[in-house]
Amino acid sequence: MAQSLDLKYGTRKISFNLPDQTEIFRINEPETKITTPEFASRLRNELERLKPDFTNVALVLADKTRLCGYPEFLPVLLKTLEAFGAEPDRITMFIAYGTHPRQTDKECRTAYGDTYQKIRFIHHDCLDNSCFVNPGQTTRGTPVLIRRDIIEAGFLITFGATSHHYFAGYGGGRKLIFPGLGHRKAIYHNHGLFLDAQLQALSPFCQSGVLDGNPLAEDLAEFETFCPADFAIHGILDSQGNVCDLLPGVGTDHFRKACADHGENCEIAGAQQYDLVIASCGGYPKDINFIQSHKAIDNASKFVRDGGSLIILAECRDRVGSRTFLPWFEIGSWEKAFKGLLEKYEGNGGTALSMMSKLQRINIFLVTDLNDSASETIGFEKISMDKAINLVKQATGSIAAIPNAGLLVKVPG
Repeated sequence: MAQSLDLKYGTRKISFNLPDQTEIFRINEPETKITTPEFASRLRNELERLKPDFTNVALVLADKTRLCGYPEFLPVLLKTLEAFGAEPDRITMFIAYGTHPRQTDKECRTAYGDTYQKIRFIHHDCLDNSCFVNPGQTTRGTPVLIRRDIIEAGFLITFGATSHHYFAGYGGGRKLIFPGLGHRKAIYHNHGLFLDAQLQALSPFCQSGVLDGNPLAEDLAEFETFCPADFAIHGILDSQGNVCDLLPGVGTDHFRKACADHGENCEIAGAQQYDLVIASCGGYPKDINFIQSHKAIDNASKFVRDGGSLIILAECRDRVGSRTFLPWFEIGSWEKAFKGLLEKYEGNGGTALSMMSKLQRINIFLVTDLNDSASETIGFEKISMDKAINLVKQATGSIAAIPNAGLLVKVPG
C-alpha cells in the first residue's frame, strides 16, 4: 500500500505518494524541556556560580541560516543579565557571519526580534582588517586573528544551535567565535584542512559527527584556546527548528555534551544504501541557498548506493549563496580544482570538491529555483516537482525517503 509523505520545499509542503517498499528515515524529535521561566532559572544558577564581570558584555549570535529561537529567548537572557548588573548600553551583540553575506535590517528583525532595535548589534565583516589582533597561530598554521572587541570583553557569551557539520564535525558553540567572527584568511586556512595533500583527496577524517582525529575540528579546538567563551548557551532543536532545550554552561566538556545530545536525536547507525533516495533539506532556512542545501545533499548521499539516484528538494531562494563556489566547477576537472585549492584555498572550494565527488558516484536530481546556468555548471540535473513526484511513484528498486536531510546523519553501525 502506498504511503503519503509531506516534504518541505522552502516554506511549502509537497505531498509525495511513496511506493510501499519505501523506508522513511526521520530524526527523533527531542522532548521540549525548555520554557522561558526554566531558561531564566538556569541562567541565574550559572551566573551566580560564575560571578562574571558585567562591565562589557559581548554576545555572539548566529546568522539567519542557523537560527535558535532568538526572538523568544534573547529578551530572557538580556533581562537576566540586567538583573545581575549588566547595563544595556554595555551589551553588544555580534552576528557571526563568517564569510556569509550581511543580512538586511528586515532579515535581522525577523531573526532576532525586538532585541535588534533595542541593543547595539555589530555585523561582522571578515575583511575588516582594522578590527583584528593576532596573538599567534595554531600548530596547523591557522593565523589566530580575533576581533579586538571580543578579546577585550569582560564577559563573552555564545548563543546558538548545536548542529552537525559535514567537515567540521559539529557546528554551533565554539564555531560562533571562529569561523563565525573570523578573518577570511584564517577561515580559508582552517577550511583548507579538509584537503589531504598526502592522499590527494578530501580528508576521510573530516566527517559529520567526528571531532577526535578530525584535523579541521582539532584546529578549531586549538584556536578556541586563544579566546574561549566565558559562557555558552547551546540550543537543541527539533526538525521544525523549534528550540526544545537550551543548555547554558562553560567549557569543552559542556560543548561535547551538547553535541552528544544533538547526535542522539539525529544520527542513524548502520543503515543500508538504496537505489533511490528522495529527500528534503527540511525547508527554509535549511534550503535558503545551495551552500546550505549541500549539507542535506551530503547527508542524504550516504544513503545512496554507487550508481544510484538522489532526488533533493532545495528551493535556494537566495541562489548559490557564494561567489567563490561556481568557478571551481569551471576549472576543468576535480583534479585541477583540488590542485588549485591545495595551493590556495578560497571560499567554498571544499564544498565544491565534495559536490563533485558525489556527482562522480551517484546521479543527483534537484527540484530547485536555482537558475539553469548554475545547475548546469554544478552538474546536477534540475527537474520539476511533477517529475520528482513521478520518478518516486514509478520507482521499482529499493527506495528511502528523508524528510529532513539537513539534520539526519548516517554514521557507521
